Amino acid sequence: MGDHVFIRACRGQEVPYTPVWMMRQAGRYLPEYVEIRRSVSGFLELCKTPELATRVTIQPVERLGVDAAILFSDILVPVEAMGVPLEFKEGEGPRLSYGVESLKDVEALKVPDPATTMDFVLETVRRVKEALAGQVPLIGFSGAPFTLASYILEGGGSRNYLKTKTLMYRRPEVWHALMEKLTDTVVTYLVAQVEAGADAVQLFDSWVGALSPVDFREYVAPYTRRIVRVVKATGVPFILFGTDTATLLDDLASMEADVVGVDWRIELKDAVRVLQGRTSVQGNLDPCGLFMPKDALEKRIKGILEQGRQARGHIFNLGHGILPQTDPDMAKFLVDTVHRLSKR
Repeated sequence: MGDHVFIRACRGQEVPYTPVWMMRQAGRYLPEYVEIRRSVSGFLELCKTPELATRVTIQPVERLGVDAAILFSDILVPVEAMGVPLEFKEGEGPRLSYGVESLKDVEALKVPDPATTMDFVLETVRRVKEALAGQVPLIGFSGAPFTLASYILEGGGSRNYLKTKTLMYRRPEVWHALMEKLTDTVVTYLVAQVEAGADAVQLFDSWVGALSPVDFREYVAPYTRRIVRVVKATGVPFILFGTDTATLLDDLASMEADVVGVDWRIELKDAVRVLQGRTSVQGNLDPCGLFMPKDALEKRIKGILEQGRQARGHIFNLGHGILPQTDPDMAKFLVDTVHRLSKR
């Protein structure tokens, strides 16, 4: 897939048009996804059933014409494999129950072997690759150590990440031990996805924007950099994504990923200026933009595309996941409009 428009944009090479895909493009806004979701007892069961996860992964490629598929799974799958109890309650999101207060708690966590503990993910990768038959690249992914650590420590989502930051500041030896173990897990997991057939990978550090630049550099950057270095050595493009990262973009660019994703809280041209050609850029339409009238949305898309032309390479995407209330026809309009307006 090295010559596909998506891969070329990741590498900053010339492309005939701007490629586009959407985070959470396989999800609840699609009626065909909802139908499959009703056939299983829970979200994790869907993630762990390769036949169904494959169908869900491919649905947006068939309906929308996006330029990349992204593996249907969840960022917390490797955390469960490490030994952290995980459940998804309808309407409440993930709930994790594992306290980390000491080095002993960290030592009790495993660095899982993906081939035995997450074989369903690797089987889904293989099935999707076969089903796509070279039509578009497949993006594999994992949560990043900081985001995974915050889920473990907070027991779910958080507004202020008080438990996470308290451990960082007061028990740095425990924090770094936890980050080391999470980093080993993420590296092994992503490499296994590449070996199974993933054409690119994205590291979701969804909550890293909660950190100040100085805390990012001290408590997170060494681990992110190691993941990027090891996984990039497999030869596939590496996308680094977070939200609320306008103040971290220079640091994220220094991680040497191929692509840095940005959200809508910064204009794309300003992000491009900070990145200084060190990486390609991915983004950055507000997911709520898909609720605009079509003429207003087209104008917004045009502006983002114009700013993206200043970048080393540009992949059009939302700044975060597509919302469940989104009209699929508007998602299709977005993809078609990006392709039409960006043709060289």
